[in-house]
Amino acid sequence: MVAIEKERLPRHVAIIMDGNGRWAVQRGLNRIAGHRRGKDSVRAVVETARRLGIPYLSLYAFSSENWQRPKDEVLALMRFLRHYLVSEMKRMMRNDIRLLAIGNLRRLPREVQAALRDAVERTKHNAGMTVILAVSYGGREELTDAMRTIARRVRRGDLEPEAIDQPLVASVLGTAGIPDPDLLIRTSGEMRISNFFLWQIAYTEIYVTETLWPDFRERDFLDAVSHFQRRERRFGRTGEQTERERLRAAH
Repeated sequence: MVAIEKERLPRHVAIIMDGNGRWAVQRGLNRIAGHRRGKDSVRAVVETARRLGIPYLSLYAFSSENWQRPKDEVLALMRFLRHYLVSEMKRMMRNDIRLLAIGNLRRLPREVQAALRDAVERTKHNAGMTVILAVSYGGREELTDAMRTIARRVRRGDLEPEAIDQPLVASVLGTAGIPDPDLLIRTSGEMRISNFFLWQIAYTEIYVTETLWPDFRERDFLDAVSHFQRRERRFGRTGEQTERERLRAAH
């Protein structure tokens, strides 16, 4: 059993769920079968994070670049997303989970937009854990939109350029009000962040596993959290400074 220190849990875990297609191809199946199996991993991770008491979990479900994939695969992903939102509603309510969605949601099919709006509205008062779905999401697009928002405020005369600071930028991102991820998990062994949370992961600990997403389950998630807890997070300070602050906080 993986040992987890409850007092050192990450507040926010983000996951790049990668490897569905490769999982299917390795088994002689079409790529859609991998996405179908991947839904079980989503359920396992959400339930494990909720049980541990992790307040925020972000799932990179569909990137802005994923629209370039074959049409039948995109349509299947949209169907899976809608079905997940409907089928998991009772589970989300039972587990006190609030759902949020970020990304260019206007590009989604109308029925998926409607299912997202309904899920967000119905779970908005839940306080046990927040799950953020990044759908039709791209980090560069998010930052570009933020720049446009700030530029419009400057043009209207509501904001001086000198007043633009990091908290202001963070406040106009899709994740406004949500703490930056402490831990980013990437499955399938790929060593890149794929245009995900470019602003938010400045000091995030990154954990990469060779496990393909459809095989990622509770034990894998616990391994990632355990690995995170063995890291020393200095945020630009020395190890000695960090240790002194930890000892002061303990007393």
